Amino acid sequence: MDPIKDEPVTQPKSSSRRKGGYDPQTGIYHSLIRLRGKYKIPTRAHLDIATFVLSQFPRLDQAESRVALIDSATNHRVTYGQLQRSIHSLAAGLYHGLGVRKGDVVFVLSPNSIIYPTICLAILLVGGVVTMSNPVNTESEITEQVLDSGAKLAIADPEEMHKLLSTKVPTLVTTSNSSGNELSVEELINCCESMELPEDRPTQSDTAAILYSSGTTGTSKGVILTHSNLVSMMMLLKWAVEITASKDDIFLCFIPMFHIYGLAFFGLGLLCSGTTTVLMQRFDFQAMLEAIQTHKVNNIPAVPPVILGLVKYDGGGYDLSSLRSVGSGAAPLSKHLASRFRAKFPWIDLKPGYGLTEGCGAVAFFVSSEEAKARSAASGALLPTFSAKVVDFETGIALPPYSEGELWLKGPAVMKGYLGNEAATSATIVADGWLRTGDLCYFDEDGYLFVVAPAELEAILLNHPHILDAAVIPLEDEEAGEVPMAYIVRETGSQLSEYQIIQFVAGQVAPYKKIKRVAFINAIPKSAAGKILRKDLVAQSKQNVQSKL
Repeated sequence: MDPIKDEPVTQPKSSSRRKGGYDPQTGIYHSLIRLRGKYKIPTRAHLDIATFVLSQFPRLDQAESRVALIDSATNHRVTYGQLQRSIHSLAAGLYHGLGVRKGDVVFVLSPNSIIYPTICLAILLVGGVVTMSNPVNTESEITEQVLDSGAKLAIADPEEMHKLLSTKVPTLVTTSNSSGNELSVEELINCCESMELPEDRPTQSDTAAILYSSGTTGTSKGVILTHSNLVSMMMLLKWAVEITASKDDIFLCFIPMFHIYGLAFFGLGLLCSGTTTVLMQRFDFQAMLEAIQTHKVNNIPAVPPVILGLVKYDGGGYDLSSLRSVGSGAAPLSKHLASRFRAKFPWIDLKPGYGLTEGCGAVAFFVSSEEAKARSAASGALLPTFSAKVVDFETGIALPPYSEGELWLKGPAVMKGYLGNEAATSATIVADGWLRTGDLCYFDEDGYLFVVAPAELEAILLNHPHILDAAVIPLEDEEAGEVPMAYIVRETGSQLSEYQIIQFVAGQVAPYKKIKRVAFINAIPKSAAGKILRKDLVAQSKQNVQSKL
């Protein structure tokens, strides 16, 4: 009997729950899938995420031939056997050579590379805490994060090392450079032998990673993720890969590993399933197409801007026939864009999902493409172990299906809190461990999650033939409190006006959802993971208002 097919889907025990997992007595939505057997999340106290990931590697007789990582630029390949030895050798160097101990924070500043997973897993294996930053951040932003995290050691790409000089934190480079003055990760891997693990091992409740996020609201905060959070998410990803028959797929990674989406999926998660990942250092649309064709890529976890680019792609001679599945995360995917993608690439399964750093990555996804097609505006159903509530912003009452409110989440993958920020933690994680996401959502009667405006308004705007990109933010209004404002990237040469855009939207939405203000911009600011940086647009709108006073 196939354990994947037999074990996951079971109906909730409570007879009061409807078919979509909603319990009207408590107002809680439950995942309809329960993990059992080999997918059951381990609960023993003394288990760290690195030991767990390594325990999932292919057997010794397969590890030397099974390719884990491929560098898309050089075609350099790393097998699971080589990866395991590199992790243990680097861990030995960090522990014996550099004195990294349990609880020590190590700051990583690097673009994607095939050495990135080795760095993260070696840090975690000796009980260290990994934190990372976007290499394009300024020196002052990086210094602030290093100081806030309390990093005792840094590991940096040679081209980014200068940004760490003012921190005075000892720094390793990832690869040896021409000067050869700095100790490199590569040297430690080559000169250090595997070590016995230190006796003082991390527990599941210990901090494993500090990832910086703008939070559900406000400025950047350090999200504390424990070993338990990561072990839970890795088991969920292992289950998802195997239940969707993706174990033998070749994946393409251009999502940055300093983001939870990239770290959880490519830095750790896929390694638990023995898959092969082609790694791009940085995203480039043309290079992505070349990588798909060259390596016969089957599966791409992507973001809406990439999907929009594929929809507008005119062909260019690249063979994309090997692709069978494209996921979408980091930001809502509009129903219209999803429909356009499926019309252009009918052989590719498109599966949107929902997640956030505070939830350790993924929260909702589609198991099958049929489900995704049937509900093209949805972001999937709750992953196993997650529960949710949709709460009225004003009354705090949990709402039934089809009612819009703030999404609250609960489960073993929910963060421990924000580093050194009790006020933000208590405002985000409330009674009984519920995480307030700040996202306006609703569930349908079958338990599928829908993320509402501004995604709804942005979807309508992107349907306009002369709009290349759009973002909607709340604009303070003296009478209404807040009204929707749209930032628009027009097609080259277009004379589309604010009035025309307002009228275009007005004919398709309820009066209270109408766009009230429009500004034109050359590019929508987005994070490296493709998420719209709404706080930057909000700040820009406030500056524009003040300049007119």
